Amino acid sequence: MVLLEVFRPDTNPLGQRWLSALVAFLPVLAMLITLGALKWKAYWAGIFSWAVALVVAIAAFKMPVGMALSSSVQGFLYGLFPIVWILVAAIWMYQLTVVSGRFDDLRKTFFLISDDPRVLGILIAFCFGGLLEALAGFGAPVAIAAAMLIGIGFGKLRAAVTALVANTVPVAFGAVGLPVLQAAKTSGLDVSVVAPVSARICAMLCLVVPFLMLSIMDGKKGVKEVWPFGLFCGVVFGATKWIVASTPLYNLTEIFAAIITVGLGMLFLKFWKPVGGHDAAQRIGIPVDTTLETDPVKAEKVDTSDLTGSRIFMALVPYILVIVIFAIAAIPAIKDVLAKGDVAMKWPGLGGLQTAAGAPSKHLQYTWPWFSQPGFLLAIVAILVGLIYGMNIVDILKELWVNIKKMKFSMLTIGMVVALAYVMGDSGQTLALGLFIAGAGAVYPFLAPLLGWIGTYVTGSDTSANILFSNLQSTVGQQVGQGTALGVEGMRALLVGTGAAGGVVGKMISPQSLTVAATAIGLIGGESVILRKVFKYSILLIALMCILAGLMSTPVLSWILH
Repeated sequence: MVLLEVFRPDTNPLGQRWLSALVAFLPVLAMLITLGALKWKAYWAGIFSWAVALVVAIAAFKMPVGMALSSSVQGFLYGLFPIVWILVAAIWMYQLTVVSGRFDDLRKTFFLISDDPRVLGILIAFCFGGLLEALAGFGAPVAIAAAMLIGIGFGKLRAAVTALVANTVPVAFGAVGLPVLQAAKTSGLDVSVVAPVSARICAMLCLVVPFLMLSIMDGKKGVKEVWPFGLFCGVVFGATKWIVASTPLYNLTEIFAAIITVGLGMLFLKFWKPVGGHDAAQRIGIPVDTTLETDPVKAEKVDTSDLTGSRIFMALVPYILVIVIFAIAAIPAIKDVLAKGDVAMKWPGLGGLQTAAGAPSKHLQYTWPWFSQPGFLLAIVAILVGLIYGMNIVDILKELWVNIKKMKFSMLTIGMVVALAYVMGDSGQTLALGLFIAGAGAVYPFLAPLLGWIGTYVTGSDTSANILFSNLQSTVGQQVGQGTALGVEGMRALLVGTGAAGGVVGKMISPQSLTVAATAIGLIGGESVILRKVFKYSILLIALMCILAGLMSTPVLSWILH
């Protein structure tokens, strides 16, 4: 009889909390150095960083070799399915609009709203991207928004950086509210007290993000010439988030925010017109990095005179279908039917794996989510789009195969990054980092968003980061909440909510997101360049969020939560 090998992670294996955290940070540091400083190809950086995580798990955290490898394999598989499949399906749908010629009509349709590319950049990446995040998430918004920006004349890197920065504030309520729902569920709090906290801190960032986007798109001129529209969209988006997240419709927060902002933004443009749009159209196509962007984009005069109502409608069909199909799939009865297609299996090699609390790990089994994940729904949309556009099924599937071949290195990168996340989580490394930060005591509220930031950087998912850290946030809230302006329960809600919010600005520097962006713009291997461009924006936003979270724990801003 073979005894089951049991492994319960030790979050302080070296006896000193700071030392255990420092060793646990090595895989993260490896990724930052190899990808950002040494400019390695993303898949090599992913493989090396995973290897570092594996060595740390086995040597320092005493995880059995077999378990560490088995956890890595499960992570790699999850990276391919459903995450890579969601990305493949999103790009497949987009490519069908391109090869059918309908994307050009969509590009012209945006120019009916405004001929200023900076205005269109906010509408596409911030508003429309927010809508896609609310419906799908998992990288689809960045992939589609970046490709659309290139379609209206943006240089490739400029499009990628703009899309990544825009894809921040909607993330906490992405995939129909899944991140905040998991944060509440993991922490033992009601979602009605967590959602408003996340929404309000992200709503305040809505006043900053459009200005960062304008600066990325067109420097100081962009900010100077288009700031009224950026401010208007930021205020409307943020105010809508603030209001809707406090209602039972919290999971539709981003859908309401995106649609209302686009509608009121179009009305705003009836009374205010930007200046300098023609000159800006020449500048946005200029390469940001000439060594990587060898094919400069030239601005062309867009003729909208041949657009008809039916052509506009046909151009919008893919995105109307996305909204309709995802809305139908969110109906509880339909959702239950789709979930019945999921197939769970016991994962080999992890039978004795426990959490740090001693409970059985959720990785003991693996679920094949055949129909319940966004990739399946996006694939349906892609096939319908191809058929509606008059393509035959052979050509539709051929386009899928073309994209799969293009993405082979992106698939390897994402698989390795998720493998790294799994082995760090299962061995106790991620929690060791979190517990070290949580030891800050009374000043901890100023640091709470950092856990979400680090967790999302490592896992590529705000939802995963919340599952990892929300219970820890809640526990720290119980310890430091007594005698504060918020009290114990208020502090628990603040820390869990701001932790979930912190993940939204870790998303843009996640290797997984960088690979999505590089793939979408056709610069596979450009992840290191994109990271260097977006890192400063992530640091700025997490610093602002930490200050806001800390002040919300004091009488200075605690009134915001009442």
